Amino acid sequence: MPKVIRTYVRVVNRINWYVGRATMFLFFVMLGVLLYSSISKGLRMPAIWTLEVAQFLMVAYFLLGGAYSLQLDAHVRMDLLYSRWKPRTRAVMDVFTGLFLLFYLGMLLYGGFSSTLYALEYDETSYSTWSPHMAPIKIIMTIGVALMLLQTIAIFFTDIAAARGETLE
Repeated sequence: MPKVIRTYVRVVNRINWYVGRATMFLFFVMLGVLLYSSISKGLRMPAIWTLEVAQFLMVAYFLLGGAYSLQLDAHVRMDLLYSRWKPRTRAVMDVFTGLFLLFYLGMLLYGGFSSTLYALEYDETSYSTWSPHMAPIKIIMTIGVALMLLQTIAIFFTDIAAARGETLE
C-alpha cells in the first residue's frame, strides 16, 4: 500500500484512540448527573436540566465512542459464517460490506451537517422547559459521525491490504 494510505490509517487510528479513551469518562459524568437528579428529586427540589444533560452526554458517549469501537472491532456482529472463514475471505467480505457502511455514514454526515447548520442559523432550542440550545450537541454528533466515517475508510484500506495478503501498521 502507498505510504500516504499507511500514514492516513496511522493518523486516524491515533486520533480515534485518543478521542475514544477520553470519551469513556463521559459515562462517569453522566452517572454524576443522574445521581444528582435522583438526590434532588428525593429532596423535593428536582432540577429541570438533568434529563436532557444526561441524554446529551449519552449521545456524545455513543457517537464519539463509535469510531473507537470500530477501531477495536468491538461492535456487535452477527456471526453465523464469518468466524469459519479464512482471514482473506473475511477481509474481502469486510471490504464489500464496508462500502455499504461508507454510504450510510456519508448520508448520516450530510444530514448531520445540514441539521447543525440549521441549528446554528436559527438558534434552535429544545422544546423542553429548560430549552437548551441544540447546536452544541449537533456539532458533537456531526464530529462523531465524521470520525466514524474516517475510521471506516481506514478500516476499508486495512481490509483491502489484508485481502491482498498485506498488513498495514
